[in-house]
This record gives sequence, C-alpha cells and structure tokens, in this order.
Amino acid sequence: MADPNQQASTVPLEDAKAGIESLARRLALLHTSYAKAIINALGEKEGMPIISSAIKDFGIKIGEKTKEEVENAGLELNEYNFEKAPSYALPRFGFYDKVELMAVEGKPAVRITGCQLAKAWQEQGEEKIGRLYCYMDVAKYMAYNPDLKCIHLKAAMDGDGCCELTVKATTEEERERFFSEKGDWFGLDK
Repeated sequence: MADPNQQASTVPLEDAKAGIESLARRLALLHTSYAKAIINALGEKEGMPIISSAIKDFGIKIGEKTKEEVENAGLELNEYNFEKAPSYALPRFGFYDKVELMAVEGKPAVRITGCQLAKAWQEQGEEKIGRLYCYMDVAKYMAYNPDLKCIHLKAAMDGDGCCELTVKATTEEERERFFSEKGDWFGLDK
C-alpha cells in the first residue's frame, strides 16, 4: 500500500481519473442512501418533497457560488461563463467517459456519455432515485441567473444512452415556480 501522506508533485492522468471516478461513484451511493432512507422512513408521498427540497438547495448553493465567482471576475452571467467559476466546476477527466460539444436549435449543448454517477445508479437499479439528483442542473443555473435554466434534452436515467444538456431562457411562470416554496420545480427540466 502506498503511503497516503507522501506528496507527489504530479499524478499520472490514469490515477487522477480513477480517483475522480471513485469519488463520483461514492457521491452516487451517498445520494441513493439518503434518498432511500427518507423514502423508507416517510413513504414516497412525504419523502419526495424533502428530497426535492434538498436537491434544490444543493443546486442553489452551487449556483450562488458560481454567480459570485463569475461576477468577481467581471464577467456577464450568461451560459458561456458558468463553467469559468472554479469552486464547483466538474473535473475535466474521470467524471465522464466522453463529453462532446454540439448545437441544438443554434444554441450550445453538450452530450455526455459514461457519467460515473449514472453508471453507479444503473448498477444499483436506482435510476429513478438517481434521476432526482440530475434536477440540480436546473437549480444551479436558475440560482446563477434566474433568466436561464440548464435542461436535459436526454438523460441516461430516463433510459437514453447519454445525457444531452442545453441552456434555455426561463419564463416568468418558470421563475415563479422555481422560487416558490411549494412549486413543483422538477417539471422545469424541459
């Protein structure tokens, strides 16, 4: 076993990727465990609103920090600058097998294959619970800029072979739904 206290100035890319993959899979297990514990204790009818609230809060925290960092850099709060904030940016290697930039209806989009979170949920047979996590993409963007939302055109947890995401403008009704304490905001992912 390698000495965990030994510091290396560089880490081989394959080791870094393996570490990120492991961390992502652990995150998926943590999400599943918390969500299932809530549902098992309260039932789906009472548990789902709690899970929804937690996912929304998680996304809002990411979006608010991203907004702060983008504004501090003197950049506009648009879909092009979201990924420029460092604190909660996803790693370039290991989290996904492949990321492709594309366009949908003339707008930038991304196709993600081999998401480590999705792989873990699929192995557990927990696609439904795993899909709940993915709604944080809507929440993080709307907290970053309420006029924007990141949506899934395709989602591996919905049975698609990949995830395709794009950013769209929100409507006043969508903003009201999202910022309402009681609104069903999961439906905004379209």
